[in-house]
Amino acid sequence: MSERLAVKKTYKLFVGGAFVRSESGRYDRNQGFNVPRGSRKDVRDAVLAARNSSNKWAARTAYNRGQVLYRFAEALESRAADFHVDRSELDASIDTLVHYAGWTDKLQPVLGGINPVAAPFLSFSLPEPTGVVGILAPDSPPLLGLVAELAPVLAAGNTAVCILSDDQPLPGLDLAEVMGIADVPGGVVNLLSGRRAELAPVLAGHHALNAVVDASADDALGAEIDRLAAESVTRVRHARPTTGYDEGVRDALSRLEAVTELKTAWHPVGA
Repeated sequence: MSERLAVKKTYKLFVGGAFVRSESGRYDRNQGFNVPRGSRKDVRDAVLAARNSSNKWAARTAYNRGQVLYRFAEALESRAADFHVDRSELDASIDTLVHYAGWTDKLQPVLGGINPVAAPFLSFSLPEPTGVVGILAPDSPPLLGLVAELAPVLAAGNTAVCILSDDQPLPGLDLAEVMGIADVPGGVVNLLSGRRAELAPVLAGHHALNAVVDASADDALGAEIDRLAAESVTRVRHARPTTGYDEGVRDALSRLEAVTELKTAWHPVGA
């Protein structure tokens, strides 16, 4: 009896809650696997999917978003054996998701509040999601570096378009399969593999993007992102790659504030 040939895994992009082939049909080889090489069209499709899901995700209660993030952590734990990363990095990624799951119902009392004014008015501020956030994941660590930026984006009620690590895209693509069992609604998280230098400028310059979180540690690319984002007044946060759980949660509030808008309202009282 001849020895059977193993069926190699075929990776795909994750856009709008579905696994799709790159529009270009191009692939790169990584660790013996074919990795889809995303195109400009794939970036536009991912932003559209994130935009279409934005209002529904933002409208969910903070408690429900926390449940989804916690379920995300559970699902990641259950698929631990499938990931091409060290167990310590995986554990830090899971713990980071749990940490930000606890932040969802804390944002309003921490960032919002009643503002004192010297007039017969009531002024109060409420935190709201920024909208669609583009995330540039670092090359290393590929999973924790992505999760540490993605978790606060989701906790604050935003949707995300993520460009994965250039050198190690497999953990990010494996994360897409976790999304399928994690109760994360389709379109809320979109994951693209490919050449960062090709995809990042298209993402940063997209008119429907509201913010960019750049953890690529590429200074030249960061300057180009700043230039493109300035044309549409898109918020940009540059961050060094997160290498451990403590780093991922130490500045949790600043990560959340970077993808949150404050809506201030005035109401006449006593008039």
